[in-house]
Amino acid sequence: MKTSDFYYDLPEELIAQHPLEDRSSSRLLVLDKQDGTVLHRHFTDIKRFLVPGDVLVINNTRVIPARLMGVRSDTGSAIEILLLKRLDEKHWETLARPGKKVREGRRVTFIPGELEAECEAVLPDGNRIMRFDYQGIWEEILDRAGTMPLPPYIHEQLIDQERYQTVYSKIPGSAAAPTAGLHFTKKLLDEIEAMGVIRAEVTLDVGLGTFRPVKSDSIEDHEMHSERYTFGQEASDIIRKARAEGRRIVSVGTTSTRVLETVASNDPQMLPCSGETQIFIYPGYEFKCIDSLITNFHLPESTLVMLVSSLAGKDHILDAYNEAVKERYRFFSFGDAMFITDLKRYPEHE
Repeated sequence: MKTSDFYYDLPEELIAQHPLEDRSSSRLLVLDKQDGTVLHRHFTDIKRFLVPGDVLVINNTRVIPARLMGVRSDTGSAIEILLLKRLDEKHWETLARPGKKVREGRRVTFIPGELEAECEAVLPDGNRIMRFDYQGIWEEILDRAGTMPLPPYIHEQLIDQERYQTVYSKIPGSAAAPTAGLHFTKKLLDEIEAMGVIRAEVTLDVGLGTFRPVKSDSIEDHEMHSERYTFGQEASDIIRKARAEGRRIVSVGTTSTRVLETVASNDPQMLPCSGETQIFIYPGYEFKCIDSLITNFHLPESTLVMLVSSLAGKDHILDAYNEAVKERYRFFSFGDAMFITDLKRYPEHE
């Protein structure tokens, strides 16, 4: 299957550069995964497509201020370090810019006397293993020294950093937000739970690899990035019971989907577990857990547009995306939302 099969034409002005004032006021394109029917709604209408007993699975990760600006300790030249994955108390896998100035043994100073780092290894993909030396509590120092990294296609400054966090974020560890969840307000979540919809939480630390383009002509040749996940006892109990009773699993975002499908692929019983996932979901994949998906609109030829195409069919997805372009939807992280479901099984409630 060719990467170019997942291309669509997107005018640059439709890439949302800032979040809406009201999170839940975004638009919602509802797509029937069986026949490609498209409905145009607003995100608050998501309640009309949920029924009592549905399980809404969210990713409770929290974005950390993973962008650090420092100087090389010996020359004073500017260095940018992006934290990708925590390996232990002091070691992180990172992305360094410019990489040629951060070789093994090089030290970088961020806050003199408080926060420095040394490059201990250069990985085959160019990432660096950095050892951080600091005085005090890591989280407090990181809050002072770091800033939140925004996706490369967002060029405007974010005034309120909390707008790149979901309202239910609580487990720090991500370099990027699980953006499908940005549409929910606490009020909307309370209303959904009052309907009898059950919420389950998983954790996946979203890495910047989620923005990595697919460079191979054949998608089968793409090497998927790795992300850390946790699937706890409470989520396991809720989802196992729902599946046994034939109730619907509604995943909020591709990150929650990656957790659920990884766990179900490794263990059909879906018992609690944690680990690293490199799952690559593209057409031909048979879903083992989720039934419906709340998601944003994704980049052309990306692994995420391939994932949603595996759930609804490539032609249905591309037709829906072209419809969204025609209707001037807002795209990507701060953009509008899509709900992929089976409308005949779960009809719209007026």
